[in-house]
Amino acid sequence: MLDLKFIRENPELVRQAIANRHDDTPVDEILRLDTERRQKIGKLDSLRQERKTISKEREKAQERGRALRGEIQELEDEARKLDERLEALLLQIPNIPQPDVPVGKDDSDNIVVRTWGEPKKFDFTPVPHWKLGEDLGIIDFDRGVKLSGTRFYVLKGLGARLQRALIAFMLDLHTNEQPYQEAYLPYMVKKVCMVGAGQLPKLAENIYRDAEDDLWFIGTAEIPLTNLHRDEILTKESLPLYYVAYTACFRREKMSAGKDTRGIKRGHQFDKVELYKFVEPETSNEELEKLTHDAEEVCQRLGLPYRIRKLCTGDLGFASTKSYDIDVWAPGCEEWLEVSSCSNCGDFQARRTNVRYRPAPDARPQFVHTLNGSGLALPRVMIAIMENYQRADGSIVVPEVLQPFVRAKAIG
Repeated sequence: MLDLKFIRENPELVRQAIANRHDDTPVDEILRLDTERRQKIGKLDSLRQERKTISKEREKAQERGRALRGEIQELEDEARKLDERLEALLLQIPNIPQPDVPVGKDDSDNIVVRTWGEPKKFDFTPVPHWKLGEDLGIIDFDRGVKLSGTRFYVLKGLGARLQRALIAFMLDLHTNEQPYQEAYLPYMVKKVCMVGAGQLPKLAENIYRDAEDDLWFIGTAEIPLTNLHRDEILTKESLPLYYVAYTACFRREKMSAGKDTRGIKRGHQFDKVELYKFVEPETSNEELEKLTHDAEEVCQRLGLPYRIRKLCTGDLGFASTKSYDIDVWAPGCEEWLEVSSCSNCGDFQARRTNVRYRPAPDARPQFVHTLNGSGLALPRVMIAIMENYQRADGSIVVPEVLQPFVRAKAIG
């Protein structure tokens, strides 16, 4: 969340930032509640001081003491309610975009900053992955629906092995050739973890939940990783901390009819390898560039053409202060597919989770900065591989780096 003192001292900056995000969080209401709360706290302090003073005068103390107790109790109740309302509003306010984030309304205003590779030219008309998958018997949509309903599917045979191979390949790359430590995480977390990662209360409608035990299914490994060091004070020497984790992810996305509902592009359950960093504040933008390059390397090793886009204010994630999307080209679908969004969240999540570090042994603890990005998200990588590596006879070449994992050179 944002520092209340920062909002108080920079109201116009915050109002403009929220407007640029096309968000409707009531900044003026936050400021009004803050003023009212501070007035009541000031009055409380005065009454408490008066009670301390008159306690020394026995005759006056009894009668006035009773009156003071009532006034103090009433003010404490009012201050507590103001705290609760203020906290609820502060949890609704998104992060402040950095100055170099382009101002825009939606993803059409994002800016392409670089590209890699060229879309492949075919001597036949490439087909979409849903036809390839069904024809090869590696994706079963009907049985997925039979088991769990719409937006679920079954991977079979070499389809299942291809996905498993991608996960293993990505984890090996990030841990053996890049500086990340692997973590295996719970797929369900406490509500406080959802709040800490910035998922609640804003994104509640997209989250699956076990109401009886009040456990929440994660939509990304970012959520448990954000909370891994909750309420800890880290040493300067321990930073930066780099983590990578594979998890299944669950999202109650509302999807309208159209091409987004075809195939495996959008589903309620999917797999993802997530990269996460805890860093010192002054290094976080440099760490964002490194994080993006680490995610890019997966695309390069797989030989998938991609582009990097800097997100505009209207498309920026709730907790992010600056983000890059990595989109791969899918020739069968004829569209760019986002496989990673790499974000610098500043101290936004760290304030919610109370993760701090000491810049020096005797220094006051400061909040760390956190960063996250997919490295990469499936199943869109699966789509890109199937469609970019398809052959005229309907078979699919397995990318060379995956062949040792798949134990096959082609599917079909």
